[in-house]
Amino acid sequence: MAAARAAAKMRAFALRRPARPSHRKRVMPSIRLLAAACAVALGAAVAAADAAPATNPFLSKSTLPFQAPPFDRIKDADYQPALEEGMKRHLAEIEKIADNPAPASFDNTILAMERSGVLLTRVAKVFFAITQANTDDTLQKVEEEEAPKLAAHQDGIYLNPKLFARVQAIYDRRDRLQPDQKFLVERYYRDFVHAGARLSDADKQKLRALNQEESKLSTEFQNKLLAATKAGGLVIGDKAELAGLADGEIAAAAEAAKARGLQGKWVLPLQNTTQQPAQAELSDRAVRERLFKASTERTEHGDANDTRATIQRLAQLRAEKAKLLGFPTYAAYALENQMAKTPARAEKLMTDMVPAVMAKAQGEADRMQALIDQQKGGFELAPWDWQYYAEQVRKAEYDLDESQVKPYFELDRVLKDGVFYAANKLYGLTFKERHDIPVYQPDVRVFEVFDKDGKPLALFYADYFKRDNKSGGAWMDSFVDQSRLFGTKPVVFNVCNFTKPAPGQPALLSFDDVTTMFHEFGHALHGMFSDVKYPTLAGTNVPRDFVEFPSQFNEHWATEPSVLAHYARHYRTGAPMPQELLEKVKKSRKFNQGFATLEYLEAALLDMAWHTLPADAPKQDVDAFEADALKRFGVAMPDVPPRYRSSYFAHIWGGGYAAGYYAYLWSEVLDHDAYYWFREHGGMTRENGQRFRDMVLSRGSTEDMATMYRAFRGRDPSVEPLLEQRGLKPEDTK
Repeated sequence: MAAARAAAKMRAFALRRPARPSHRKRVMPSIRLLAAACAVALGAAVAAADAAPATNPFLSKSTLPFQAPPFDRIKDADYQPALEEGMKRHLAEIEKIADNPAPASFDNTILAMERSGVLLTRVAKVFFAITQANTDDTLQKVEEEEAPKLAAHQDGIYLNPKLFARVQAIYDRRDRLQPDQKFLVERYYRDFVHAGARLSDADKQKLRALNQEESKLSTEFQNKLLAATKAGGLVIGDKAELAGLADGEIAAAAEAAKARGLQGKWVLPLQNTTQQPAQAELSDRAVRERLFKASTERTEHGDANDTRATIQRLAQLRAEKAKLLGFPTYAAYALENQMAKTPARAEKLMTDMVPAVMAKAQGEADRMQALIDQQKGGFELAPWDWQYYAEQVRKAEYDLDESQVKPYFELDRVLKDGVFYAANKLYGLTFKERHDIPVYQPDVRVFEVFDKDGKPLALFYADYFKRDNKSGGAWMDSFVDQSRLFGTKPVVFNVCNFTKPAPGQPALLSFDDVTTMFHEFGHALHGMFSDVKYPTLAGTNVPRDFVEFPSQFNEHWATEPSVLAHYARHYRTGAPMPQELLEKVKKSRKFNQGFATLEYLEAALLDMAWHTLPADAPKQDVDAFEADALKRFGVAMPDVPPRYRSSYFAHIWGGGYAAGYYAYLWSEVLDHDAYYWFREHGGMTRENGQRFRDMVLSRGSTEDMATMYRAFRGRDPSVEPLLEQRGLKPEDTK
């Protein structure tokens, strides 16, 4: 996951995991420039751009391998002038296309737009990656200033009547084109119409204003959330309050405090999810409660970082925008071009699961309450207790202790002997770390990826550790997209927020962290295997409710016996994880699935509730609206709060997933169903991997996604594998 960022649709949206509490996470930054919209073509070379003076590193094509960004030359001061110049050049190119006196043709209109905007794409790709992963005050200010301009720039393209007339003319004759050309034309036409190309001049002006305000508020939300998450980190003054944490975790907390200038203290930084990983280990109940409240109230203190007024207006203006474009709600507008098609279909997938999920979650709560009573705790289970007692139940029922597991999941070994090893077994890929390619932060690593025939395929950047100036979560995006039109190969990156160990200590991961690595690398594979001609259709530039399919599918290989045994080795001795412990890890995968599924459904249904508000609805009281929505959908359970409360729900207010958080579940139906195809056809073989690569991972958005999946699977997807994998079949929820 891991997709539309602050600069409205000009930004790429991130491929993230839907972070479970101490579990997986993903949404925000960018997978592609919605530049399909402005048809920004990656990697292309425009003579004017490449001939420009090289004082600004963005003004010429990178000479590094794969056209990787020259981070050793890029300075904060370079971004804004490059963005401004990129918009200027791109608009000139678009106006030339629109004003062409020759009759509209595929080559002089659609292909010309595919070739346009090279400079803007080059800088925007890097700029929005860095503002998510390594921002600072200067970049945040640039983002705030440029986001409305980029939104206006996009509108200047989509709302250009002469340009749309040319697109319309080609669309009307599309049956004469080659299949990939026809699909591209249909994509352009759909995007133009969706962006308001058919509106009257007066309504276009209204839409421009709404788009600029939305981009401004989305950027404002992200900056407030980043600041609030940093400020909300729990500061500990007495080491005794950290009882239950491992020595390495306590040392990391001391390092986090030191980085903030808090000598002699400890800091537990916040992840962007509601539940925080440390709650599974902290034995002091009062500290768990403080950490939980720091998380859930981070953006609700009535200060400069309070997001509630921002999201009130965002919800309202999105509803106004949908009405202007002829839709009853924003969700109806957003889902028209997705696999689900309508909010009703997306909601049905989720609400059909509610009875079984609520029953399973209540059963889990009852087991934990019984344990509390057995220990004579004398209190009722509260949300800040769930992680702590769930871990105890897991130890009791599965005889599995997370502290026993972590020593076998050292980050570098998981990456090389797990993630990369699985990619080699399935697809024949090999990897070589490069130390000669500059990075944007010292913790970032770069690997060259070689195809099964030994030829260079892509560059892969890995940025795994949490920083205060990094957005929460985990995601994938690209600096350069694949395109046969321009001969460019992919340059992709994964970003996570794992705890950085103290100097000299190993980076030990939970199994949820391991799963996140496999997930985000699934997105990376989708980008790296892209083999299409036109940039707009390349890689992960697919519907939101399909884009999480390859990433979630890749999670399955984390527990494939041959893969797990290969990377699960003790960081000190190299000894393999004992078979008995391996079996416990695999067996425990269904543990706590009532909680995990419920907190996800709560967040996804909250998203739908916000984005099915009609345009005439008044501004909502955020807290009251949230409580009412959870009750209305039948998912209100005090012990299990949403994975994201409304006020810090980055996916939907600043991450491109507005009315789209359901996509993880929709894609999960596909991912489990596809995995069962592998199980039915011999499992993890090179032949099966090649088939999946050829029929899914390499195709980008060159055909209808349902048709693509049906061709691979031989039928429509079934929901049964998902229910079985999550332990939600009737016999599992009793």
